Amino acid sequence: MTVNCMIVGKIAVITSKTLLLINSEPNLREVVQACLMDLGGWEVLTAGSLLEGLRQAVVHPPDAIILELSRTGMDEFRVLEQLRAQPTTQTIPVVLLTARAKWLDSQLLQRYQVAGVIANSLDPAMLPVQVAKLLGWDLDSQMD
Repeated sequence: MTVNCMIVGKIAVITSKTLLLINSEPNLREVVQACLMDLGGWEVLTAGSLLEGLRQAVVHPPDAIILELSRTGMDEFRVLEQLRAQPTTQTIPVVLLTARAKWLDSQLLQRYQVAGVIANSLDPAMLPVQVAKLLGWDLDSQMD
């Protein structure tokens, strides 16, 4: 991960990658957020609903979005359509978390420009590694 330094007045502010985690299940959202923050070193914003996530992405575009897919995934793909239709969010990489990755085919993922899919058999230690790999981020430099 790259660290950016901005000068605000006479104070240097160090910023890091920001993820937006969209997950409607509070306990799982909290665990995933902690893994990404503590083990990945990223700032993690959260949204408890698809609509809230869409609003946050538009108002404060993150470096990437982690989106939990429901059983059908239909509403999530509508949100992906809306993200890709808006200039401020159309290039934000999206990683899907799902327990049902088998029904996702490569054409569907390409259509919505999904960076990758992580099976939701949550291994806390591996989650940041998987996310960094899918997004092409250097996890080691983030942890320095």
